[in-house]
Amino acid sequence: MNKTVTSGVYAIIILLLAAACGGPGQNPTPPNASVKTDTVELKDPVYYDVYPGNVVALNNVDLNCEVSGFITGIYFQEGQQVHKGQKLYEIEQNKYQAAYASADANLKIAQANLSKTQKDADRYKQLNEKGMTTQQRLEYSETDLETAQSQVAAAKANLARAQIDLQHATIVAPFDGTIGISLVKSGAFVSAGQTKLNTISSNDPIAIDFVINEKEISHFIDLEQRKLSKTDSLFTISLPDKSIYPYPGKILFLDRAVDMQTGTLKIRLQFPNPKRALKDGMSCDIRVENKHADKVVVIPNKAITEQMGEYFVYVVEQDTARQHKVKIGKVVGKNIVILDGLKPGEQVVIEGIQKLRDGVAVQVGAPKTEAPKK
Repeated sequence: MNKTVTSGVYAIIILLLAAACGGPGQNPTPPNASVKTDTVELKDPVYYDVYPGNVVALNNVDLNCEVSGFITGIYFQEGQQVHKGQKLYEIEQNKYQAAYASADANLKIAQANLSKTQKDADRYKQLNEKGMTTQQRLEYSETDLETAQSQVAAAKANLARAQIDLQHATIVAPFDGTIGISLVKSGAFVSAGQTKLNTISSNDPIAIDFVINEKEISHFIDLEQRKLSKTDSLFTISLPDKSIYPYPGKILFLDRAVDMQTGTLKIRLQFPNPKRALKDGMSCDIRVENKHADKVVVIPNKAITEQMGEYFVYVVEQDTARQHKVKIGKVVGKNIVILDGLKPGEQVVIEGIQKLRDGVAVQVGAPKTEAPKK
């Protein structure tokens, strides 16, 4: 190979190396990653512990017939409010009125017979004292008196039973509440102790049941003992349509024992229900207001990254992103409580996190643009 060719090859190699290593027209150094930060502050967050619950009527009674017969009257509208003692159903009255009248007449006959035998027994006792009758006749009169007394007692029992049957032939509301759909129609035959007629549920106030973990029992005992005003929002309800029920509630009681299989305890709350918006059997979410005694660190939730079940944030220190491991608490809207790992005044990255790694240089705000070289 001659010197001219060799010199040309060397020249090409030098140009290629120059292009690879940079030279006139090379790309400028990439700018630092642009991020947006938020200042760590101590705040008084208010958030809610949420538990699934079910609406329960404080009084819920099935109406069953205690006597047999045909339904001769229904005196309510299904789904309406009824009041204690209000007449609801009637079972053929004539049958039980006749039975009551017969029992009453039998009692009067037994009482009349008792009066007669009492007089006879008194007379034979006086005659026996004067020696004018035998001892045997006196004993017969006393036996007749005991029989008459037993007949009166039996007649009174029959009359009481007839009176109860007559009363049971009219079914009345046991308390104020809402009556459901009737399970029988007028003219239907019902059997004593077998036919269910309807159900009545109380509705104001109304209860909600939910369960807590046994580890939370002491906390709820403290809440139970707390004195609440009528407007205290310690316990509120999130309805199925996600709206918030306008009336706050209070603890009615904690159940007597923990469920050994689940390790949970049932709690019953009581809520006013003047507009009947809460219905027996509804599902809802119980919101228990939770406040920290002291101010805590709160940052935007989007600043958190998760890696292998651990949580981190990026903190800007001297234009460098440093990854800090944190211990998180409750989510409060779009923010989250930080229990450990951050200090007030630190700058946490809330935007541009996907471009970061520990130790990378960053620029807070929009990236600077270099003027083009001439």
